[in-house]
Amino acid sequence: MSAAALDALYAQVAPSAAPVFSLAETDRRRAGEDFPSIPVLGLELTVSEAAAALFETAADELAVPVPDTDTLYEALKGAVRTLGPAGIADVVGTFEGLHGGEFLEVNACRRFAYRLALSFWYEGARSRPMTAGEVGVAIYLSGMRRYRSADFRELPRRKLMLARAIHEGVTAVPTETLIRLGKVMDGELGGVDRDRSREWLYKQALPDYHRRRFAFDLVQWDRSQPAPLIVRPDTGGYLVGLTPPAGPDGRWLRPVGAEW
Repeated sequence: MSAAALDALYAQVAPSAAPVFSLAETDRRRAGEDFPSIPVLGLELTVSEAAAALFETAADELAVPVPDTDTLYEALKGAVRTLGPAGIADVVGTFEGLHGGEFLEVNACRRFAYRLALSFWYEGARSRPMTAGEVGVAIYLSGMRRYRSADFRELPRRKLMLARAIHEGVTAVPTETLIRLGKVMDGELGGVDRDRSREWLYKQALPDYHRRRFAFDLVQWDRSQPAPLIVRPDTGGYLVGLTPPAGPDGRWLRPVGAEW
């Protein structure tokens, strides 16, 4: 499909203009920090402090199923009420010394705290990692050609190629459209929440099944490839944010389904 035809197609589902929201001016990180603090009940917790508090009070309850971000935040509020600032200060040093290979709950709580830091990256907004489907859509819409999976893994500059493809793809369509297409791809290829009512746009904008499969498979399991945040300002609309540092395991989150 030509670029003009795609533009005409996307115009049918383009969202109304949202109020201007400055990502640079609302970044909550202080100078020199890799991550923003997590605001909770009047405290500003680091990722380590939040992880330690969750581990001390709620690790068993949060194990299965994987909670949404609002559930994590409520659990962190409960941990702060239980431990208080002094209690958190007492446990964080011990928690940081625990090895994730011995305690699965340690790794889980570190990932949970990382998710909360991503969620509160911007003042006046919530944010989350891109889903596998959203990243797959971005790669599909880029100019990167399709490879056999084994051949692509052997390419010496594959990570740079993917980074360029993701950047090209997320800027090719309105963010709302990227989210819409990504949700259908997550459903079709990731097996979750398939939204058949929206497949008319999906099948017209992304008609090649083999290219869809190639793009999705590149990122579904490989979480070593960075991708930017999806930002939802309180004033409405969606934006593509910055690319955060990797999580506590050295990889980026790549859920199959939006984790607000």
